[in-house]
Amino acid sequence: MPEPISRRPLIADRRIVTDEWVLCETADSRPEGRPTLLPLADWQASDKGRDSAPWLPSDTEMTAELARELEAAPLVAIDFPKFTDGRGYSIARLLRERHGYSGQVRAIGDVLIDQLFYLSRCGFDAFSLREDQVIEDALNALNTFSRSYQPGTDEAEPLFRRRLREARERNAA
Repeated sequence: MPEPISRRPLIADRRIVTDEWVLCETADSRPEGRPTLLPLADWQASDKGRDSAPWLPSDTEMTAELARELEAAPLVAIDFPKFTDGRGYSIARLLRERHGYSGQVRAIGDVLIDQLFYLSRCGFDAFSLREDQVIEDALNALNTFSRSYQPGTDEAEPLFRRRLREARERNAA
């Protein structure tokens, strides 16, 4: 279960910002006047206003029905219960590519600096780091590589196709 978040720094859209959202383990523990991240089942049972959003456990099955329901959420947080659990990458990628989710996708839980570049390639645009991580170093980690070979949610075309296209464009000019 992720640790409660209380006005900690957050990386969102490649900037350090103050996290206004509070992560709650149950709907009963919601603080007054603060936007809250609720477990998926509690969020589904709530009024789903702009002041609540779901956090998904890493074993969530991203069905078309769930994706349609998540369209109403101002953000979707995906939990990484431990650093080695990579299922959240797939959830984010499915949300972005297959289901077209355009809101914020946030990584929470055991999120380490080493993961940020790869998380961003899978569709995450916000990162709530583990307490022992240095947020300034994490921000720099988003620029670890200048180009990627594989396609991702940030660049749909693989590098070899980009190079071929660029060569054709140069030859045509």
